[in-house]
Amino acid sequence: MSRAFVKEQEFTDDLPDRPISPHPNDVTPEGLAQIEAEVAKWREAHSACVAADDREGVARTARELRYWSARQATAHVVPPPTDSSQVRFGSTVTIRRDDGREQNFRIVGEDEADPARGTVSHVSPLARALFGREVGEIVKVGAGEAEIIAIR
Repeated sequence: MSRAFVKEQEFTDDLPDRPISPHPNDVTPEGLAQIEAEVAKWREAHSACVAADDREGVARTARELRYWSARQATAHVVPPPTDSSQVRFGSTVTIRRDDGREQNFRIVGEDEADPARGTVSHVSPLARALFGREVGEIVKVGAGEAEIIAIR
């Protein structure tokens, strides 16, 4: 069949927005800096796509820019905790799991969370289990339990 009779997949200029979390957009000061860097990065990328007349790139970068701009507009910077008697937003917590492994996690905003790098979102099950707890307390973590051994 001739390509003339096959309808090409047409590109749409509008991509659906990235979903935005319904949770409060609490961030650390470092998290706000990361969001600001993303806004600047996507603003620059968007300008480059506009200049190159790259419709797909314009749509993709506009979508990212809308997301990061919304996150920047709703960001609520939570200062580092001054008291380490209880787990709070921004705390670094050391836990000892049932199997003896010790792990450190810092509780941060959703966009800055990276469990592989030791940061977890304040809305994660782990963070929610830890909030308000003190050293020596046992918390449910996944299928097991863990003891809080340090809060910084």
